[in-house]
Amino acid sequence: MSLESFAAWLETPQGRYVREWEQKKHDILLADIFGFNALQLGFPQLDFLRANRMPFRLHCCERGGAAAVCGDPHHLPFATNSVDLVVLPHILEFDANPHQILREVDRILVPEGSAVVTGFNPFSLWGLRRLLAGRGGEPPWRGRYIGVPRLRDWFALLGFETRGGAFGCYAPPVRQQKWLERWDFMEPAGDRWWPIGGAVYILQAIKRQHGMRLVTPKWKDRMARAKALALMPQKPLAQKNDYQDRQ
Repeated sequence: MSLESFAAWLETPQGRYVREWEQKKHDILLADIFGFNALQLGFPQLDFLRANRMPFRLHCCERGGAAAVCGDPHHLPFATNSVDLVVLPHILEFDANPHQILREVDRILVPEGSAVVTGFNPFSLWGLRRLLAGRGGEPPWRGRYIGVPRLRDWFALLGFETRGGAFGCYAPPVRQQKWLERWDFMEPAGDRWWPIGGAVYILQAIKRQHGMRLVTPKWKDRMARAKALALMPQKPLAQKNDYQDRQ
């Protein structure tokens, strides 16, 4: 399935239901991720970086359009260790080679940089709907949904630490807006009783650099040395002064 057809689906009641939840979660999560360069891969019509406060926020899309950068996600046109944050909204599950995309994300991210992924949960009512649709289904049922445990394993192989995940959109995959509104009570109930059964998820992964040594400011070293000198016993010096007085 092309990303263009999925982008068109995002304008349907189903798509808006998913998009609004994901936008809300991105606004909360990305507001506290700091750095200089933030990048969103795909869907330039969606601004998932709007709440982030990095000075440089770019959109990269394979076919240009409204994106600031036109590039292949399998070979990103960015230098190694140059990006602090990469957002991947539904890119991995609709690509034939998601592993290569993750390798590129690993390459361009700085140590301690973050990757934020959103995707459909195969272990949900929407995942069941995808199985019933088969390969000939309409968007968004043609994608290869990637479960959170598998995605965590992929990130672990690259040396990432996953954190900051959430599930949402617990309503059944109905098409009409009125039925989605009638199932609105499922949102708080799902978060409480079956939190891993949401239709979509958001997951943050942090690139860890093994062997890094934390360099502390020199003033801390001076304070430590001063404290160590202050704790040295003074008794021998006092004994020496007494001996000199007796002489």
